[in-house]
Order: sequence, then structure tokens, then C-alpha cells
Amino acid sequence: MSGIDYDYIIIGGGIVGLSTAMQLQQREPSKKVLLLEKEDQYAKHQTGHNSGVIHAGVYYAPGSLKADFCKRGVDATLKFCAEHNIKVEQCGKLLVATNAVEVERMQALFQRCLENGLEVELLSEAELKQREPNIVGLGAIYVRTTGIVNYQQVSIAMAKQFEKLGGEARLNSEVIGLQETSDNINVTVNCNGQTQVISAGFLITCSGLMADRTTRMLGIETDFQIIPFRGEYYQLPTKHNDIVKHLIYPIPDPELPFLGVHLTRMIDGSVTVGPNAVQGWKREGYGKINISLRDVLDMITFKGFWKVLQANYKTGLVETWNSWWKPGYLKLVQKYCPQLTLADLKPYPAGIRAQAVLSDGTLVHDFLFAESPRSLHVCNAPSPAATSAIPIGEYIINKLPA
Repeated sequence: MSGIDYDYIIIGGGIVGLSTAMQLQQREPSKKVLLLEKEDQYAKHQTGHNSGVIHAGVYYAPGSLKADFCKRGVDATLKFCAEHNIKVEQCGKLLVATNAVEVERMQALFQRCLENGLEVELLSEAELKQREPNIVGLGAIYVRTTGIVNYQQVSIAMAKQFEKLGGEARLNSEVIGLQETSDNINVTVNCNGQTQVISAGFLITCSGLMADRTTRMLGIETDFQIIPFRGEYYQLPTKHNDIVKHLIYPIPDPELPFLGVHLTRMIDGSVTVGPNAVQGWKREGYGKINISLRDVLDMITFKGFWKVLQANYKTGLVETWNSWWKPGYLKLVQKYCPQLTLADLKPYPAGIRAQAVLSDGTLVHDFLFAESPRSLHVCNAPSPAATSAIPIGEYIINKLPA
């Protein structure tokens, strides 16, 4: 390792970066691996603001990386949680059809589940009512293997395991510059106002909402940009903690990348409602009116943003209206749970989804990577990235040069 500080540097302390670091150090125990995270804790953004669902792999095209990672990720996540005493529950999920169009979509989705090799069952209206007395619908898909967990706890356990294996992790360490030479990668880091240059033989970036920016730091030509979408949730009062036994999802519109407002049992016993999907104006801004001039400027000067806006403006207007008009949001969940009222929707933290968009306006639905001779970049890690984190990490490591 002459002339460099570390064999590998990994940028990003979310669950994908931590999974990669842990498995890399496990596979290469003699190598020096450093993980850099700009925040003061792990899993502070996408990992720490999701709904905690262990997805079974219902929606994903057979043969896609999403489908493969997700199916393997369920077993890997359950195994990791068992080994590290992390509470997990496989409560199952019901995808509920509430009208004729959704019934037709449900049939197609059921076939996709079978193609992906999932344990699923098609329920009639009566069977749905028997399983979930508080839910109404014309039928449902029952997905047995869907579960719930706290992904922040999973991430912290991965960080501890990484360090136990001999890895080094630094919080409060923001990467502000990257330079690649024929011999190494130089990483410029700002840590509490102090600037340091660290060298490595190879760089892996798992930077989520900043994926396009870290890639551009090395001058790698790509055709995508991260567009943030804010997902807003509510929490039900404790009197409704037993309102459902399973996770309750609507049948999604296959033309949209979002799954719709759903009822989610959380691992702490509470129940959340959401998320919607509204345009975010700050990549790491979780409030309704959080705005970053840099983030806005990046979006409005990217032609792909305008093409997405043009193609989805009706949906976007409805989502924005329901974001500000609580009765509109409530109506979405009353489709299948009519007993809920406005008073039942209590405040709950929002999340931000990093959506990779190509310059022609295409929403990237699968995983996307970019490479240079001494770096590998995770450019798009869409849901179910948390479920899939362990197989994603394995995939990344297998792509590294020998």
C-alpha cells in the first residue's frame, strides 16, 4: 500500500455504504478500509426517513437488479437481524384493490409476483374482510414475506460490525473534492472546518441524494441528475395501533414510480399513513417550505427535470394540493380505511427520495452505476435499497477490480 493512506475509501454512511464497507472488510481483512460520512450520525437521510418495510419484491420487473436484490435481501436482512438481536416482524402485506381498474391491475401484479417467485395469495372481497375487518376493497394480494424493522438500528449494527472487523469510520467528514490519478484517488475532506487530503487505491461512493455531485467531482460523464421528491407521512393516534394486522398498500399505478399512500405498521407498534410524493426543493430539506437555491438552480437548468414535469404535471398538481389540503390526503387512505378522520392524522417526519432522472426525462427505476479506473459510484439506489442493502454491497464488491 505504498504511497496511499487506505486501500479503499467509501463515501456515505447510509445503509448501502455501511453494508458495502462491512462486507468489503470481511472479505479483505488485510486491507485498510475507511468510510466517510458527512453527518454526525449514520443513516440520517434516506435510510433514516423511510417506512421501515422489508419489501418482498412485488413490483419489480423479473430479471432486473431490483427484483434480484430484493428477493435475496429479505433473507439476508432477516439473517443479519437475527445475528445482531434486532427486532423484526414478518407481518405480511395486503395490496388492496378498491375499483375495477385496480382489480385489473391487481391481476397483472399478481402474475408479476408469481414470475418473481414470491409467496402470494389472491384474496376475494370476503377473504380480505376476514383478514382485515377495518379495510374495504374488492380484493387483495396477500404477500406473506413482507416485514418491518428499524433500518437505523440495522445501519448502526453494520457500522459496529465494520469497525469490529478492523474498518475505520469517520463522522462529520464531508467530501469536498476528488482527484483521480493513475496511481490513486485523492479525497479532500472537510471535518469540523479542518481540511485534509486522504489518498486511497480505490473509491466507492454511496452518496444517495448527492450521488450525481460526487460522480461529477471526478469529471465522469453521466446522463442523469438526482431530483428530490419529498414523501410526507402522518401517524395515527395510539388508539389505532391495532387498526390493521398487516401493512396495507393500494394497487399502484404502473406508470408512476411511487407506491401510493399506505398504512404501515412500524416496529415500535405505531401505525403511519403515507407517503405521498411531492417535488422537493432542497435535497436534504424535510419541511414543506425548505428551499436550497443551489438545488433549485441545478434542477431548473437540467432539461430532464422539465420533461418529467411536463409528463407528470397533473399528478404533480394533485400531490401538491393534497400535501397542503389535508382532507385530500385523508381521502386517499379512506379509499380502503374509511373510518379514519382528519383528527387521526398526526404530524410525522417526512422523507426525501433521491430519484435519478435522465436528460430525456426518463425516471431511472433500477440501480445505476458509473465507473472510472479507480472508482465505482452508486448513482441510483431506489427503493427497496434498504431491504436490498446486503446483496447490493455484495454486488458492488464483486465489481471491484482484482
